[in-house]
Amino acid sequence: MIDDPEPTLVDPGPSTTLEALRTGLSDLGLSLTDLRHVLLTHVHLDHAGVSGHLLAENPRLTVHVHRDGAPHMAEPDRLVASTRQTFGEAHDELWGEMLPVPPGAIRTWTYGEGNPLAGIRAFPTPGHIAHHVSYLVERSGVFLAGDALGIVLAPGGPTYPPTPPPSLDVEAWVSTLEGLADLDPELVGVAHAGLHENFNDRREEVLREILALEARVERALANDDLSDRAAFEDEVRERLANFRERDEIDRYFKTFSPVTDWDGMRFYLERVKPERA
Repeated sequence: MIDDPEPTLVDPGPSTTLEALRTGLSDLGLSLTDLRHVLLTHVHLDHAGVSGHLLAENPRLTVHVHRDGAPHMAEPDRLVASTRQTFGEAHDELWGEMLPVPPGAIRTWTYGEGNPLAGIRAFPTPGHIAHHVSYLVERSGVFLAGDALGIVLAPGGPTYPPTPPPSLDVEAWVSTLEGLADLDPELVGVAHAGLHENFNDRREEVLREILALEARVERALANDDLSDRAAFEDEVRERLANFRERDEIDRYFKTFSPVTDWDGMRFYLERVKPERA
């Protein structure tokens, strides 16, 4: 949430969290009808799925999204079908219904076209998905990274890169992270979860982790050792349980399984990377 004369929400989440969002805004002295802008880092349902519901209650809202993501907001059927393929029977419980955003409420943006709103700088951060955008709130010095800087499940805990299929692009993500090296914000906000200091430490860590997972999956495929998939999940859970209660870690990864991230890297190596050779 960006406190502004025109209140702005970044990545409002899925429709299953609408009531929690309503409560959170109320705690800030706001209602859904007070909002004027929604900024999306990308269109995955855990970040953008509630947007159509917000417009249904507040038609004055403007949804800002990269041009390549805009069609999925206006006509979300293909996006929902793809997400359902990944999450199966758990899809509806996790993400709920995604309503279309009226085309007139969508303001598109693409790289090189300035910034979506005054005082908020947009940065192209592809990798997790091709149209990913991050935002720097200039007056507070907070860099709102979406998924570009990975996942941090506990203060002081490690950074974990989300690499699900089918949109992962390691080459683009490495370029993104290297390109942010000169940025020095006061804080970095990661969608999963919280505000953290030491932006460049986080940036370097997620870069190392992405490359390490790429090398790991490449070795497993070369050795025809798909058992590494389950081993990776166990290792991730054990590692993060050193920083947060194990049952909380298990609840998170019940939704976002490390196996899915292993599969995303496999998809990239088998289908995407060879096309560039």
